[in-house]
Amino acid sequence: MSAGTLTPSETRISGDYIEQVMAQVKAKNPAEPEFHQAVQEVFDSLRLVLQRHPEYRDARILERVVEPERVLMFRVPWFDDQNKIQVNRGFRIEMNSAIGPYKGGLRFHPSVTLGILKFLAFEQVFKNSLTTLPMGGGKGGSDFDPKGKSDNEVMRFCQSFMTELQRHIGPDTDVPAGDIGVGGREIGFLFGQYKRLRNEFTGVLTGKGLNWGGSLIRPEATGYGCVYFAAEMLKTRKETLEGKLCLVSGSGNVSQYTIEKLLDLGAKPMTVSDSNGVICDPDGIDREKLAYIMELKNVRRGRIRDYADKFKKAIFMPTDIKSDHNPLWNIKADCAFPSATQNEINAKDAANLLKNGIKVVAEGANMPSTLEATKLFLENRILYGPAKAANAGGVATSGLEMAQNSARLSWTRAEVDDRLHKIMIAIHDNCFQTAEKYGTPGNLVNGANIGGFLKVADSMLDQGLV
Repeated sequence: MSAGTLTPSETRISGDYIEQVMAQVKAKNPAEPEFHQAVQEVFDSLRLVLQRHPEYRDARILERVVEPERVLMFRVPWFDDQNKIQVNRGFRIEMNSAIGPYKGGLRFHPSVTLGILKFLAFEQVFKNSLTTLPMGGGKGGSDFDPKGKSDNEVMRFCQSFMTELQRHIGPDTDVPAGDIGVGGREIGFLFGQYKRLRNEFTGVLTGKGLNWGGSLIRPEATGYGCVYFAAEMLKTRKETLEGKLCLVSGSGNVSQYTIEKLLDLGAKPMTVSDSNGVICDPDGIDREKLAYIMELKNVRRGRIRDYADKFKKAIFMPTDIKSDHNPLWNIKADCAFPSATQNEINAKDAANLLKNGIKVVAEGANMPSTLEATKLFLENRILYGPAKAANAGGVATSGLEMAQNSARLSWTRAEVDDRLHKIMIAIHDNCFQTAEKYGTPGNLVNGANIGGFLKVADSMLDQGLV
């Protein structure tokens, strides 16, 4: 019997235990489908682990790892430009600190709920474990929407939000960063309020400006890292990204720098999108067009449809929320980089990608594929890099920013990029080797879930019942 193969009775025992814990998760956390999905995806991989490690069952590691160490929920009152009072809800999920201080982004978006943030925090625990850096997992944010708000309104909201959050975070406790809706502007306002209230200049947030403790490459890191991971996957089949046609979703930070690194490596990115629709440029998005996208989204905060007015060969396809598929994933290409949001690729989209010849999917967003889509990718044995591995470059470089802050040093761009590249190679190697060790060669979903879990689980065992 191979090292990764379980007997039928062993499979049944570990499977029964997992089903029991999963039932408890759903009962204790009703109406949180994204959290259920994230837990189920990890648990499906852990069937391969539990028989080999009965100590995890004995110590109730699964029951403990799905429970946040702390959940903070608070009101955020602020004045808008008409001097009217607005009230939002703020959150911080401090999920697991077994291997380091809580680390994970803040998301400002109307869709933010407790369940969404718990799914993100749960994913973050294992993603941070894979980076090789000493970081626990957390996530936070608010249902505040920065879109359409003035800079002064965003500042007043951020100051109110940080007035409560500052009680619970610190450079050795919990280090938030940016996420959807939280960029350099928001991090600046949050950091300023923290410094004002605590009277200390410290590395309590990452994604800071370069003049006040930020790291070179941090804005680029998630996109660059995702492309580095895709390149490592292709190496296992003796291929490169040179000349590959690539689909990229989204048009924010991750998408922009995914496109930039794809151009560096000789690929041809063809698409971008936002909540209003999809741009497909058959000539490819070159550096001039990328500069236009960056100015459109980062400075003017405009809509992606304007791209088609500027570059006449490009096609704009408006979003149809009633449709069962996204037209972006129904274009002939070699590689896909979903970089927008969770569950943007459903089973129909996955089938369309496979039909159109996709060989590589590298996830830049958090959990962008549904469980059904993931299953199709694995069944068809394409190169599939799950988010907790492929998009770990962002938080890895946040960890490097923390290291620079602690040492009161700033590394060069080349040094940070080199460290990021080496971390992404190490993450791929860990996932690839772990998948082989547990009897599912090439299945990087299992490799990432198991590789991330083992380090956290062993640390929890070492630290006792806490």
